[in-house]
Amino acid sequence: MSSATPPVPPRPEWSPSSWRARPAAQQPDWPDAEALKDAEAALCGLPPLVIASEARQLTGALAAVARGEAFLLQAGDCAESFREFSADSIRDKLKVMLQMAVTLTYAGGVPVVKVGRIAGQFAKPRTSSVERVGGVELEAFRGHMVNDESFDPAARRPDPARLVAAYHQSAATLNLLRAFTKGGFADLSHVHKWNQQFVASSAEGRRYERIATEIDRALRFMAACGIDLASEEGLHETDFWTSHEALILHYEEALTRQDSLTGDWVDCSAHLLWVGERTRQPDGAHVEFLSGVINPIAVKLGATATPDEVHTLCELLDPHRTPGRLTLITRMGAGKVADALPPLVEAVRAGGHPVVWACDPMHGNTFTSDNGTKTRRFGDIVAELREWFGIHRAMGTWPGGVHVELTGDDVTECLGGAEAIVEDDLGQRYTTACDPRLNARQSLDLAFDVAELLRD
Repeated sequence: MSSATPPVPPRPEWSPSSWRARPAAQQPDWPDAEALKDAEAALCGLPPLVIASEARQLTGALAAVARGEAFLLQAGDCAESFREFSADSIRDKLKVMLQMAVTLTYAGGVPVVKVGRIAGQFAKPRTSSVERVGGVELEAFRGHMVNDESFDPAARRPDPARLVAAYHQSAATLNLLRAFTKGGFADLSHVHKWNQQFVASSAEGRRYERIATEIDRALRFMAACGIDLASEEGLHETDFWTSHEALILHYEEALTRQDSLTGDWVDCSAHLLWVGERTRQPDGAHVEFLSGVINPIAVKLGATATPDEVHTLCELLDPHRTPGRLTLITRMGAGKVADALPPLVEAVRAGGHPVVWACDPMHGNTFTSDNGTKTRRFGDIVAELREWFGIHRAMGTWPGGVHVELTGDDVTECLGGAEAIVEDDLGQRYTTACDPRLNARQSLDLAFDVAELLRD
């Protein structure tokens, strides 16, 4: 941080709509203003997806991460899809996260805070606002909350009715997640059942089965010692939180409610919201909006983020230095962490902000293969994590979490991993709506790598 740190810009009185007076990046050009108003009115009249007490509870859980007493696992789809929506797909994503969390807890020795990129992750920022194919130029695909990926003028036209559809799918997804995590599916006695068939036959699956067997043995031992396992709530259910990038601000504003007990404003679209690398301008609409809600929030930081920018963002988003309020998610790319991360850590430490440090090893390692397919190398993902853990270890800060894009499906979207996916394999099962995701085997492989880094 420079010796002459720029002052935090003065802020007018905050309201859920005060973002409208700021420049708003990455917003669709809605062609029908009246339809947008109708969609906003419909969302304003719908029940909240989450409530204030849940947001505060997650802040408390993340405070433990900030203190170095827990670890954050934030994972899920790059972008949720209206078409690929089923109970099986939701269950399988949850299975992967439960497997990863058990692996991290057992091998890494820390409790895991589980936050899904789910029940609201329907919009994506884009490098260009348009897409060109064969001389035809159309609006870029911005996620199913906005338009459709089909390269057709009607499909690419932003449709505000999709905002309401995204709410209803989020509500259904959240309802099923709560049923799974509180209704017995997350019971540790079912630890073997979380292993999908196509994963169980792999080296990672067999390694996971050994952990599951050890957990079974430990549970039987405790029961033999007379411990009443039935009364231990933590063995039978788990807390699972939702998150998404707070990108489409009309949607976020419409789902913001005032807590009747405290008067606090809560974005009731998810437990945790984050602002992306492309929309984190300190004087921008996204930072303005998130500065006024009490949800725990996160900021993505690329390799070009400066100490002054990070200092300003911390002052705007965490002025009271509340543990668990702010998570900083770095997304720098393999080979860039050693130069880019230490100045940011020093700036945050100098400002006294008790942030959660998390690593997104996916976005900084995205490239286009020779056959024109967007992909990521598993080796680069692991390399960035190793660099990131090493920097935090050297600086005496807690490497608090990972943020990854994954699916429970047997996709071939990222190269490498124990199954050695190569470029010729990418077209076999490449189904993502936007960016490439780790499949279940690669996700579990990554969890073992992270657990070893934690243990070290």
